[in-house]
Amino acid sequence: MTREEHLLVIIAEECSEIAKHCTKALRFGLDSGYPQDVNNAQGIVAEYADLSAVVEMLRLSSEIMKQAAQNTDIDELMRLKKAKVETFLGYSAERGRLTK
Repeated sequence: MTREEHLLVIIAEECSEIAKHCTKALRFGLDSGYPQDVNNAQGIVAEYADLSAVVEMLRLSSEIMKQAAQNTDIDELMRLKKAKVETFLGYSAERGRLTK
């Protein structure tokens, strides 16, 4: 396995760990830590930091990722995603599915 492949596996694992904390938060609350030592909010933040670190490692070690990062306006992509999420939150509220 190459370094790139190894980092890709770690990224997938970190995404899975974020998903785990999100589903636990939905079931038990963001402030719940049972049966973990940290609550779900702390877990999401910690796993996001882990994910960001490994994505950065991949970006720095892969020529393809370096080029992709140079040709991408991350802030603009994030702005667009936030707007899209807000649009769908509004639609969900209109449909009576979003409560707060």
